[in-house]
Amino acid sequence: MPFGKPPLGGPLGKSRSRLSASGLTTFLRCKRQWFLNSKLGLSSPLNTSQVLGIVIEEAFCEILMKRPKSIESLIELKDWCYGFVDEYASKAMSNGKNLWDQGIWHEEGNTWEMVEKESIEYRLKCGLDIFLQEVKSCFESDGGPYLQKFRNQEQVFQIPSPAWGEEPIFPVPDKVNNFVLRKWALDEQIAWRKNEENVSWCEAWEIARPWVKDPRVHQPQRLFHPDGWAAGELDLVLRWDGRTRIIDIKSGNSGSKFAPSLIHQLRFYSWLWKETHDGKKVDGLEGWYLDGGERVCYEVPSDDEYDSMAIEFKEIHSEMQNSGEGPVSFPSPVPSDCSKETPGCYWCSVSRDNNGVWENEEIVESVTGYLNMEVSLPFEKLNMIPSRVTVKGKFTGSWGPLPNHFSEPVLGAMLSSGGMQITIEESEPGVFPNLHNCHNGEVVIIDALPGVWRGNSRLYVDSKTKILEYTEAENYLKSKNIELSESITRLGLLRTRANAEGFVISVRKRKGVRLDGKPWTMLNLYIWDGDNVVEVVAFGSSINSQLESIKKGQKIGLIGAEIGWRAGLPQLRIDSRNTRITINP
Repeated sequence: MPFGKPPLGGPLGKSRSRLSASGLTTFLRCKRQWFLNSKLGLSSPLNTSQVLGIVIEEAFCEILMKRPKSIESLIELKDWCYGFVDEYASKAMSNGKNLWDQGIWHEEGNTWEMVEKESIEYRLKCGLDIFLQEVKSCFESDGGPYLQKFRNQEQVFQIPSPAWGEEPIFPVPDKVNNFVLRKWALDEQIAWRKNEENVSWCEAWEIARPWVKDPRVHQPQRLFHPDGWAAGELDLVLRWDGRTRIIDIKSGNSGSKFAPSLIHQLRFYSWLWKETHDGKKVDGLEGWYLDGGERVCYEVPSDDEYDSMAIEFKEIHSEMQNSGEGPVSFPSPVPSDCSKETPGCYWCSVSRDNNGVWENEEIVESVTGYLNMEVSLPFEKLNMIPSRVTVKGKFTGSWGPLPNHFSEPVLGAMLSSGGMQITIEESEPGVFPNLHNCHNGEVVIIDALPGVWRGNSRLYVDSKTKILEYTEAENYLKSKNIELSESITRLGLLRTRANAEGFVISVRKRKGVRLDGKPWTMLNLYIWDGDNVVEVVAFGSSINSQLESIKKGQKIGLIGAEIGWRAGLPQLRIDSRNTRITINP
């Protein structure tokens, strides 16, 4: 199975709390780049290569999902599939333009008008040439070991390779209420020969077709580690010859500065496949570079290597989870090991030591125009945003998992103290699985994250939070030379809003579709007050014209922003009814 469902009820989509292939390769290149880009989410300018990688891969996979008819030779088959290149290159250009226009911040000197349709056509043809090698091998192998099953219309794989003539398969089909989405299939049937006949070229194409991410499926198609802490989305899986080969598609060439990361990416996928398939290992790892049609093959890991990878990946995941707390210091006082030439490097190369000496300060100055900033009342420095608190009370109810504001299923409960009640909720799915198993009497919640949602205060719990009986909490804090009575914050005194001011150093707007097919929209701003940076988000109807007018480099002020949390880092949320925004040009 090339994809599945989260084992612990976590989000089907991306999660900052899981180890992914992209997160791993970024972490191995530069830990600071990973922290700023992946955990904090601080983006750099969008470039055309990023967009091309998305639309070319999708166009290539859509052509593979086609079904040939009345083909008698490899030359005819090549002419047939090449016949779709112009159509799908045009579609890629159009889709790419839409993605480019959605981007708010573009790399200087980059425009979508610089992209040539001929370049897309060339890469699609190169990709098809590589796949036709597989079709030729399948034909010469008389259809491979599954020919008779295919001809008898038997189910060969639990999740078959997507084809336009077949209905799409959704990871969570019960969430797809739209009949059109579930039953969408074109009238493209294949004419199977009789069992005693030799394989045809049309059959060879159909059998050799790999599993690819089905573009009709709006739900993420990912593999999830049984323990929930790692996930990965494969590009392509070849299975026609009885061997499982994982392929990663690259729109560039093997001379790319990102190319050295491919082996780490594929090894992660092979390890994840083994973890999710009862120990069954893959038989091959390949990278297909569409710019030139180069096929790069790698040895699969040995048993010892799989064992060492399991330890390494778990250690990396733990290090990721334990990195960062509260508002992020930026620039870092510690010089970075990477330079502006490191692949993906941007913000991570900036530093400022304790003596105020900058390194690569021009990156910040080019965005803000300044290297210093004064914060005046009613605003306060970002590092004054309250981090963790300790409260006491008694649980009076529980629920879930139910969707949070990110549509992720989380556990919830109600805590009562001194005549007041407050919602307790997991900050992310699965981070506090024992929330419903806590003591029924008075408890102390240590290191909870204060926040607010839709005007109501709430506390978020994560892996660093402890919920203990009162006596246990006293002993625990005493071991750290802390008096419990001096640590407790009354529920009515919890601070859940912030007044913040800073330069916008990054901005992006994202759109997507939820599991049930309904659309979502999210606007992310990152503001910097000269010493710290924090994420500011707005969802759906809270994204008004004023917010959409904000550009990088502008100085903005937020009055009454709601305090939230994401991956243990503070996140200021815009409430259109109660948050006031000021913008300075």
